[in-house]
Amino acid sequence: MLILACISTYTFSQSSYIIKNQNKMKLNAGILTTKLSESKAFYTNILGFGVTFENEFYLLLHTPNHQAEMSFLLPNHPSQHAFFHKPFLGQGMYLTIEVDDVDSIYEELKNKGLPIMVEIRNEPWGDRHFAIEDPNGIGIDIVKYSPQDK
Repeated sequence: MLILACISTYTFSQSSYIIKNQNKMKLNAGILTTKLSESKAFYTNILGFGVTFENEFYLLLHTPNHQAEMSFLLPNHPSQHAFFHKPFLGQGMYLTIEVDDVDSIYEELKNKGLPIMVEIRNEPWGDRHFAIEDPNGIGIDIVKYSPQDK
């Protein structure tokens, strides 16, 4: 039994080593939603994202500086495996967007009439942020990270 545990631990640590030492790993958050057009309008018109790729069932967007991407997939699409069929139900997810000037973005979005879910504020750990919500119910925390005051 001990030998099996040691082999399992060794195997897991080896696979972790391989994963950690890959040359490149990029995260792309994907949302299963029927709201492809609403999502596209929100992220491009409100947050300035660009469209990387789009077809009738899939939308891939990128941040203005092309450093990150996120995708939207139509649920139950026949081209996709059943694992990718269930839609996001609008709860329990948020994204954080780090920015240099959180105050100007807050004012711009507020002036556009976008509902602010969490008003701009300073946190004891140094962050200054506010939150909005996308058409799918995903919270978006827009934050300026700052070192904590000592």
